[in-house]
Amino acid sequence: MEYDVVVAGGGAAGCAAAYTAGKLGLKTLLIEKNIHLGGTITSGLVIPVMKSGDNQVNTEFYDALIAELQTMGGQVTYQNNRGWFNPELAKIALDRLMGKAGVEVLFGAEIQGVIQEDKSIKEVIIKQKILSEYIDKLQNALLVNIGARYIIDATGNCEIGKICNCEFLENHELQPTSLRFIMSGINIDKFASWLKDFDTDRDITTIENIDGVTHLSTAYTWDTGKKWALAPLFEDAVEKGVLKDTDRNYFQVFTVAGMPDSIAFNCPRIVENNDYSTTLRLARESILRLSNFCKIYFPGFENAYISNIADMLGVRVSNRIKGRYVYTIEDLKSGKKFENPVVISNYPVDVHSKDKNKSTLHKVQDYQLPIESLMSADIKNLFVAGRCLSADFMAQGALRVQASCFSMGEGVAKYISEEVFSNNHFH
Repeated sequence: MEYDVVVAGGGAAGCAAAYTAGKLGLKTLLIEKNIHLGGTITSGLVIPVMKSGDNQVNTEFYDALIAELQTMGGQVTYQNNRGWFNPELAKIALDRLMGKAGVEVLFGAEIQGVIQEDKSIKEVIIKQKILSEYIDKLQNALLVNIGARYIIDATGNCEIGKICNCEFLENHELQPTSLRFIMSGINIDKFASWLKDFDTDRDITTIENIDGVTHLSTAYTWDTGKKWALAPLFEDAVEKGVLKDTDRNYFQVFTVAGMPDSIAFNCPRIVENNDYSTTLRLARESILRLSNFCKIYFPGFENAYISNIADMLGVRVSNRIKGRYVYTIEDLKSGKKFENPVVISNYPVDVHSKDKNKSTLHKVQDYQLPIESLMSADIKNLFVAGRCLSADFMAQGALRVQASCFSMGEGVAKYISEEVFSNNHFH
């Protein structure tokens, strides 16, 4: 099997890359280790897609995803942001988009190795899951060699870059992870009516009726630089043992498109430094405490229940490849312009901290990310898209969000298409 483009990772960046490559006529394979596409949007329950300015580029995939979700009631525009998605319906929408673009999708598969020649990847070795995994004798038969002109690593942690022994940027700093969840069975109108009077700060709490359905958002953190209306409730809950002190470090909730009795939680944020397994266990215990807190303190939550816990941790920092250009926070803050920008955004520098009053949320003007920051410095035909881009720690803190990942994936695919067709080298 030979492909023009093989995309590893079916999250925000990988889906945008695969869809765009397919639409541009490239024979494209998308490899996803899980059973559905979407990554943070679906498995991670990371909604909404945050608004990232009015001058974005490479937004055709984002537009197509919005349009597809609208056909099934899985999208709403709220607070001038189109990115309010239903995470379950997004799984179906992404399947449909890949079909429309002619992209072949391989679920339950990962790249196990590569064959290199002259600083290029010639073949990738893919391991597939089968329904009868207990048949050990078939395991070797599941390894498949696939030829590829170009590889896009959208795995989030740059797994292909690691296999290829690429050089990475130093990574001494971390951000805490989150594990999101959804509660259902909520009387949203009752909660909204109470919340509207309880918190009058419309920079924190927003409520809007859209086509007869109430949508809302609110937040609280333990940082003391802002006056939080919800603070007395959280302090009382800690004093009474309903919550642990660390449970209140970050709390943010939103309604969900197409789920009129449900609210999605952008928390808990886990501040302890632990191994992966311990972090997951701690996060789920925190979710249970937070759900009980809501039922005790929030009108409208009397009959609420946990309906979904994310299947993946929300990871904000990962391996970052050394690209042909290392994008810096100075580039971002200065709004430096580039010949081939793949991203134009004004999303702030958003770096979470495990410590009180140490997080960063720094507003900026429009900035540009060059295509060279998505090109491996070591492998000629290896590109990256998503949070593993070639950028320093602080710059990555602004560029890791979904809207920018969409643009990265789409921009890389467009660049590859131009390379392929200019060389008349395609299938």
